[in-house]
This record gives sequence, C-alpha cells and structure tokens, in this order.
Amino acid sequence: MSALLRRQKTAVAEPIAEGENGETRENGGDRGLDKSFGYSKNFGAKYELGKEVGRGHFGHTCWAKCKKGVLKNQSVAVKIITKAKMTTAISIEDVRREVKLLKGLSGHKHMVQFHDAFEDDQNVYIVMELCEGGELLDRILARGGRYTENDAKSIVVQILSVASFCHLQGVVHRDLKPENFLFSTRDEDSALKVIDFGLSDYARPDQRLNDIVGSAYYVAPEEKNDCFQALTHPWLRDEDRAVPLDILIYKLVKSYLRSSPLKRAALKALSKALSEDEIIYLRAQFDLLEPKDGYVSLDNFRMALVKHSTAAMKDSRVLDILDTMKPLSYTQMTFEEFCAAAISPHQLEALEGWETIATTAFEFFELEGNRVISVEALAQEMNVGPSAHTILRDWIRNTDGKLNFLGYAKLLHGLTIRSNTRHH
Repeated sequence: MSALLRRQKTAVAEPIAEGENGETRENGGDRGLDKSFGYSKNFGAKYELGKEVGRGHFGHTCWAKCKKGVLKNQSVAVKIITKAKMTTAISIEDVRREVKLLKGLSGHKHMVQFHDAFEDDQNVYIVMELCEGGELLDRILARGGRYTENDAKSIVVQILSVASFCHLQGVVHRDLKPENFLFSTRDEDSALKVIDFGLSDYARPDQRLNDIVGSAYYVAPEEKNDCFQALTHPWLRDEDRAVPLDILIYKLVKSYLRSSPLKRAALKALSKALSEDEIIYLRAQFDLLEPKDGYVSLDNFRMALVKHSTAAMKDSRVLDILDTMKPLSYTQMTFEEFCAAAISPHQLEALEGWETIATTAFEFFELEGNRVISVEALAQEMNVGPSAHTILRDWIRNTDGKLNFLGYAKLLHGLTIRSNTRHH
C-alpha cells in the first residue's frame, strides 16, 4: 500500500534543454518558436469551463459543458496545455502529436474519446470524453489493494485490449500506469479508459525506441511476452472474446522469409516441439488472416491489416511492413509453416518447460534439418567475422561436422548480446 502511494504522480525527471546560447527552458529559450497549431479559436463560444478535475506535468484538466453543436448540454473533459510551457520545438511537436494520436485512435471502447481541439494565444484545449469514475489507482487503494480473481482479470483484460490496439496501430503509450486509466462511471463494473498520450509516439514495425520516458515505478524490468499473447494465457483465455491481430507476427514472418534454409529448418523443428495448448495463440492469429483452403498469402496479411487500420496506423507507416513480405506474393503458407515463421524463441525461453521444448526440437532438427557445416559457413550464417570462429567451433560436433545442441540453440537466437547475456 505504501509503495502504491509513493508511486502516485511520480515521473522520471528530464534534463533541461539548452538553446544555442546556453539558455534553458526556464529562461526564455522559446523566442521565435511558432506556437500556432491551426486549431479552431472559438473554444469560449462552444464550451463553458468549470472546476479543475486533474493536473499533470504538462497541463491540467477541467470539467466543461458544451453550449452548442452535436454535444450541446453534454459534459466533457478539457485538457488545457499552456503555451508558455512549450519552450522548445520538441515540446510543441509533442502537443501536436498528442492531438493527432487521440484523434486517430478514437473509437476503441477502452480509449478516451476525442472530440475536438482548440487554441488561443495562451493555451491549447483538447476536448475529450468525461470519465467520472476516477482513477484505477484510487479504486485499488480504496479496496486496500484486494481484488477477487475475476475482478482482477476484468481489469487486466481491458488494459491488455487497449494496449494491443495501440501497438497494432503503430503507437506506444509509454506511460501506462493506474493513474492513466479512468473509469467511465462510478459503477463497479464500469469500463476502463486509457488517457494521457502526452508521452506517446509512433513506432514503425522496424523501429526501436530507445528514449527512457514515463514513470519510474512502472518501468518494466523486462518484457517476456507481449500484450497480444497475454490475452490467450490460460488465466485470461475466453472463447467468446476476439483475439486482436498481433503486429509482432508480421515482423517474425518477415524475418522468416529472409532467413536461410538452415534457419528455417531450425524454426520448423521448434514449432513441431510445441503442444497444441502452446500454439493456441498462433492458431488464433492464423485464423485472423482468414486462410483460404488452409493457406495464407500476402493478400491475407494485407487485408487483415487494412481491416484493422485507423488514421494512426497510416501515420505510423505500419502498412510499410507489407513491402518487406513480398516473397509471399508468389507462394502460400500452411498453418504448419506459419507456426515456424511466427514463433519467437526469445519468448519461448521464458516458459518453465523451455529446456524440454528445446531438447525435443533438437531431436526433430536432427531428423529433418541438421547438416554438415563448416565454421566459415556457420560464421556467414550467423553474420559474424573470423574473430568468432573460436566460439563457433564449440557449436559443431567433431564426430560428424553437424551442429550440436548448443549450436542449434544459438542458431535459433542468433549471435546477439541478448543470447550471450545471462538473465537473473
């Protein structure tokens, strides 16, 4: 409980930006910045502001009532961001991107709904759905941190659902925490809505974000499974609930299509070692591609993405990944090959039964894929230079010149820092 209280409103401190002449954000480094956003300037004519209902690092939120238009007489929330705090071009772009993201993602049942954006000389006004049920953190504290299993499951599913939706659209929130989830109403079974996209960003499928942002207490120490797969975990699994399309599948299939015959054989062996229960997630993803006569092609991958596309997906250029999957224009995939292509050894190694899976997979590999390989050829396979030859020799059996179990495991992972780093 005390830990939760300490976490409330705690954020990672950011360094103060300096301008060309050494001026900081606090001493007028924003001279000459264009703070015009092109939003409507008649906020006061359409809305009547009321009391403050929330405050964050970049602005505060007020209750308001719409005076005319489609939302006439309805209560809304208005996030007010002071232009005086926009002291760098980056901070201005952050506000512009937040509005664009809210507008592009609006429509999901667990996203706070965006209505409009306004500005005047002093502020930017973001008009959104009013959530009157309070923060998830407050409800957790009010319950003394105690939830029944079913109640906890309901909360987790809603969070994973909206996170999956954002990731599919090529958007990362980067500050998911109980304070940034609000209940629509005060009812016990009220829906959760994610808010505050001030730190969010677009992330293309081939892009890695390295900025450290968000709230310190909620930075995950590691990421073993993504939110899509978590929704098919036995604890959360529900046959009546649709599984979201996972963009990670596209990344893995892209890599598989570009891999060597030896790497493909290794992955096929690994997929054969999995039980039916362990491929439920993969079967659900295959079904979302709407296979024809048991096969999928590039058209299936394209139509599935387009079906779930929003304006945010277009802005993040997620659809560009289809250009890297063009070999599927000339061939088709069965479910068996799809499993091999869409499998992630890095995620499987987090399972308790990983050693058994890997051992069984190696037995399949011995029967159907292992072959004689030289150190030089293995170095080329792993994309490393002659300096690694000493290490690679330990991966090849002296008896027949084929990969041993260690070599097979390294082939699956690739020779990377991660595969050579011990996890504690």
